[in-house]
Amino acid sequence: MTSRLSTRKFAPATIVLAALVIATCGCRRDMFTQPSAQPLTRSDAFKDNLMASRPLLAGTVARGELEEDSEFYTGKIGTNLVATLPTPLTREMLERGQQKYNIYCSPCHDRTGDGNGMIVQRGFPRPPSYHIDRLRQAPIGHFYDVITHGYGIMYSYAARVQPADRWAIAAYIRALQTSQNAKLSDVPETERNSLQAKK
Repeated sequence: MTSRLSTRKFAPATIVLAALVIATCGCRRDMFTQPSAQPLTRSDAFKDNLMASRPLLAGTVARGELEEDSEFYTGKIGTNLVATLPTPLTREMLERGQQKYNIYCSPCHDRTGDGNGMIVQRGFPRPPSYHIDRLRQAPIGHFYDVITHGYGIMYSYAARVQPADRWAIAAYIRALQTSQNAKLSDVPETERNSLQAKK
């Protein structure tokens, strides 16, 4: 009689213990410690035993990077730089351009575009002023192209500044040029009277 009671008493514990043993056998770390190829290392998975990082097939385009509008993404029509902004000019675009210009361009070009930024004041070669005739007459695509590819000792900002922001900066550079070289006749008549009254 006592043996039957002791068996019944320990039966739930035995079941729990058995369940734990079975559960721990199922805890394998295959997904955690699975074999994987390291980028740019040799791999036996391919016939040519080349790198595990495979080159893209010709014509492959990543999602969201089709860039069909070549004028917008290159700043050129064929081989010629675009002369007009390929997107509508808005106040928000100019404000965004000012913000990005102050971050990326002003250390060398100064906030006014004179080319006397803080880096230049510490000995770095001075870039040309945006207010010289050559740059005032340059097509707007020139500024986009320089931001994209660099120019002289200025390196490319393509990895740092997105295409839409490059156009915003180019538009803001045009605003800087206009602000420093504007005539009274460029001001709308409604504003012109208030400017003359301030004199």
